[in-house]
Amino acid sequence: MSSHTTSTIFVIGGTGAQGMPIIRALVADKKYSVRVLTRDTTSPRAQALLALGNVSLLEGSFADEDVLREGFRGCDGTFINIDGFNTGEKTETYWAIRGYEIAIEEGVKFFVYGNLDYVLKKSGYDSRFRTGHYDGKGRMAEWVLFQNEKNRDRMGAAVFTSGPYIEMVISPGTPMTPGIEDGVVTWRVPLGDGAVPHVSLEDCGFYVRWLFDHPERANGMDLEVAIEHMTYADMAAAFEKVTGHPAQYIDTDLDTYWNGPLKGVADLPAGYNADPHDKSTMSFRDNFTGFWNMWKHGIITRDYALLDEIHPNRIRSAEQWFRREDQLGKDLGKGSLWERVQPENWRSDSPILKGSADMRKGML
Repeated sequence: MSSHTTSTIFVIGGTGAQGMPIIRALVADKKYSVRVLTRDTTSPRAQALLALGNVSLLEGSFADEDVLREGFRGCDGTFINIDGFNTGEKTETYWAIRGYEIAIEEGVKFFVYGNLDYVLKKSGYDSRFRTGHYDGKGRMAEWVLFQNEKNRDRMGAAVFTSGPYIEMVISPGTPMTPGIEDGVVTWRVPLGDGAVPHVSLEDCGFYVRWLFDHPERANGMDLEVAIEHMTYADMAAAFEKVTGHPAQYIDTDLDTYWNGPLKGVADLPAGYNADPHDKSTMSFRDNFTGFWNMWKHGIITRDYALLDEIHPNRIRSAEQWFRREDQLGKDLGKGSLWERVQPENWRSDSPILKGSADMRKGML
């Protein structure tokens, strides 16, 4: 069997919420060098990555074969996390396939695909759970692992399946952005008694680094990660315990939810560069209706014992994450969690999601 050991990693999606901590983890001890594809090498996020050291920038779009070849050439590893909210399902499907094909042609030794659960399949193909930005990745993850059955000696491959970032519950511009109601931090979402397997972005960095550090074990693996299956009643209680300020979760029906803060985007394409006239393009409303149904009805599972083995120091609860984040915010001069969720304190760099920071106007 050929070695899948890597030293230089080409990253697509490096300036996104997940990409930033993953690159920090990869270059932390200078074991790996990283080449980051970015549409704008002068952006604050790109420059922050460059300042880490062992990072170089390549300007261009992943939707360009010449750019992909330049990115892969000279690299022996890759991490690809295409922004489905930029592309929509159709475009992501094509470029995920071409990305894999060009990577293997250019001599990449280990390929890691940034994924989300194929929820439509996991639900038994029940369209109540169809979630475009999940299914678009999940189909391609299965395709990558299927190709790997034949190609695993030439180019190893692994899938990294994450989920909603816990950072999204305290950030503006997300489907679970909290409001302040009579001094109470309030999450009004259509979750019922369901639970969301939120992930920690810093832990994502650890897990992806682990895949590259252990390529022989990781080859063919779908590593599905999360903190825990988190009910929002428990999450609100944890927020209140850590901050000393009141918090609550209020279950909301879908009609009320879509007449709330997201009303203005409900009928826009979920993928903002997707063709709104293409009947395959899901609206924000349809996409996130499936999203909330997925968690409300418990479609997605995780193997927490495996995650404990791989990452013994992982974040294991909402309270643990809130406590760490509260202190980190104070240390960085951002303020406490309570201060950071006040809408009057939100700044241009407050959104955790790159699409929100770019106001859904980023180029393909």
